[in-house]
Amino acid sequence: MRVEPLTDALWPAFEELLAGSGGAAARCWCMAWRLGPSYRRRPAAENRDDFRAVVAAGPPPGLLALDDDGRTVGWCQLTPRSAVPALERPWRLRAVDDVPVWAITCFYVRKGQRRQGVTSALVAAAVALARDAGAPAVEAYPLDGAVSPSSTSTGYVSTFLRAGFVEVARRSPERPILRLLP
Repeated sequence: MRVEPLTDALWPAFEELLAGSGGAAARCWCMAWRLGPSYRRRPAAENRDDFRAVVAAGPPPGLLALDDDGRTVGWCQLTPRSAVPALERPWRLRAVDDVPVWAITCFYVRKGQRRQGVTSALVAAAVALARDAGAPAVEAYPLDGAVSPSSTSTGYVSTFLRAGFVEVARRSPERPILRLLP
């Protein structure tokens, strides 16, 4: 497996991954944390087109995981927290301090590829990309599977703890704020 930043050249692979998901990812197109709940009231095509503009404007807003055959198997949104202002709306996710962190805000892993290390590979690559870009820290907002076993597009705490993240805040039992200094 290899992990690559999402650029215009890889847009078709990203589009195939999300459009084929048949679920929330095909509606959201990673606009939820950029727009807040209003993304739900927009046609999926409008969310897709707006995210395509984000990709075209650069820098890459996340990473794609590709299997050995070049098929896209996973996605991770990674961006400076300032690019995803809807994180400030829920009280449990508001900024912990004024450090200009980069945020890992969502994942999508293709059905049939889950539980095969795709999310862990995306997390490792996200940390490396943030480090190379000079980010002072990387944050994540996963669910704590011990408290809330529901599925999630934000990952699980255990994945991030294995990658070296530490809990910096927990304003609700199920969703801590985790941080890593790259």
